[in-house]
Amino acid sequence: MAIPQRTATAGTFFITTVSYNRRRIFQVTRNAELFLETLQHYRPHYLLHAFVLMPDHAHLILTPRDKTLPQIMNLIKGGYSHRLASKLPVWQRGYTDHLIQSPQDFTTRQTYIHQNPVTAHLAATPEAYPHTSANTPIPLDPY
Repeated sequence: MAIPQRTATAGTFFITTVSYNRRRIFQVTRNAELFLETLQHYRPHYLLHAFVLMPDHAHLILTPRDKTLPQIMNLIKGGYSHRLASKLPVWQRGYTDHLIQSPQDFTTRQTYIHQNPVTAHLAATPEAYPHTSANTPIPLDPY
């Protein structure tokens, strides 16, 4: 089944992307760090507002700068796959996105991102989870 083409809508997006067959590749610290390095590498192309890297998926809130959302996701997912150099598939095809509609929508999605590890019983608090913008050394861009 073909993945439908996305439009080049401007705005801020909440994105979810999932590892192939929900493999828990980000459970390995080096794989998680490599993904965060990849996010940082492509930052000239987008504003990064929030993120969480769960064992088998990632949530991001970002605003494209000079590229479309599909181009940015291709850079992030493709760049990570290239750096990881796995002989196995890394990502499920595609991703889901939601155009942020208001400051309240932004806050709701950001809270979801930061609470995701707590809800999944991976940490007691958002700040206790190592791969989230709730405690990251990566500077975030304001909304």
